[in-house]
Amino acid sequence: MRPRPLPLLLITAAIACAIAAIITHHHQQQATTATVQAAPADASLHKTVAWVWERPEDLHTLSPQREAVAIYQGTLHLNDEAVFTPRRNPVLLPQNIQRIATVRIETGSAFGAHHYDRALLKAAVASLVKTAQQPDLAALQIDFDARRSERAFYSDLLQQLRREMPAQLPLEMTALVSWCSEDDWLRTLPVNAAIPMFFRMEPGRARMVRIAIPSAQLPEPLCNTTVGISTHEPAPSGIANRRVYIFPDRGWKQDLPQLAALEQQTQ
Repeated sequence: MRPRPLPLLLITAAIACAIAAIITHHHQQQATTATVQAAPADASLHKTVAWVWERPEDLHTLSPQREAVAIYQGTLHLNDEAVFTPRRNPVLLPQNIQRIATVRIETGSAFGAHHYDRALLKAAVASLVKTAQQPDLAALQIDFDARRSERAFYSDLLQQLRREMPAQLPLEMTALVSWCSEDDWLRTLPVNAAIPMFFRMEPGRARMVRIAIPSAQLPEPLCNTTVGISTHEPAPSGIANRRVYIFPDRGWKQDLPQLAALEQQTQ
């Protein structure tokens, strides 16, 4: 016995429901992949972290029980391709000290035409993942400047990096104070912390920040567990109980005595 055909209206409604279900499922998949969670909180990192940039440094007297180091690994240059220039100078460290790998990203004049170049994004992420796979790292830290036109690229880069780097390794980034106080683009980034840099600001802006944000309390939650300061500039108040990253203005050979004094402010 042949089934009776359904009325055209019912068939049309059934097709519409099926299409809606497919679209909803697709959107749910997009929402799932668009937001990547950060790794577990990096509370195990020590509260005092010495930034080690390009100079050769001797930090063998640091205490592995109290202090960590964030070591510049090299610069990832982004133009029409991704080129990594590794660190050139040696660093002497005590055994078993916590190490954070820091990578600087810089964009060149050709980058503007490649904001949406997926091959460039893939190559950049692959370079950063290689750094993240070093043994015994405590965290990976990304340092970059970002024009507004570049933010979408950096957001995509951090999302993809978080997917591909070791799952339990914390991911951090440095941040301008303005990103933490005047913008909201950090909120969707899958980082454990954004480190606001309260040093090397223009004189007028530094004065404004000291007046408006004397205790370094910033509207962006990602910026309120850490702080970046330097050895020869005034540090904001209220940095106790935060992880403090310290940049040596004159290199650690000269500035190591300042480390202990600044460490007292975090207690």
